[in-house]
Amino acid sequence: MDTDEIENDDPLRLAAQEEAARLKAEAAAERAARAKGPFPTSREHLEAVCEIAFLRGSGPGGQHRNKVETGVRLTHPPSGLVIVATDDRSQSRNRDKAFERLIEKLRELNKVPVPRKKKRVSKRQKTKRVAEKRHRSGVKKLRRDKGRE
Repeated sequence: MDTDEIENDDPLRLAAQEEAARLKAEAAAERAARAKGPFPTSREHLEAVCEIAFLRGSGPGGQHRNKVETGVRLTHPPSGLVIVATDDRSQSRNRDKAFERLIEKLRELNKVPVPRKKKRVSKRQKTKRVAEKRHRSGVKKLRRDKGRE
């Protein structure tokens, strides 16, 4: 029996794939709905709204870092942002860094882009540009004619 046939016949795999596709679409819709700002950036408000989870770090830092839950994960439900800080061996410092990063990201989301102002090119500038193009064209034409001789 072919491996493709096994995969297509496996109802658990098909159900899992359908569920994953549904969740992916649902998550995208939720993110789009939640990503409407402006979001408050005061630390007190964020501490009340955010979900805080502590996790174990990995990497250099020895037993203290790998054994103690010093990492911090902040989830900001209104915007859908997730910030992780495992830089330090201190949970309080990691918490402060995570909030700083979250505030920075929220400020970026709150920024309203300034629309570009269209500027009209003056008649004199247009004339000058066309004259320069004609001159350049003439120089190239002379170069081309010399090559043919």
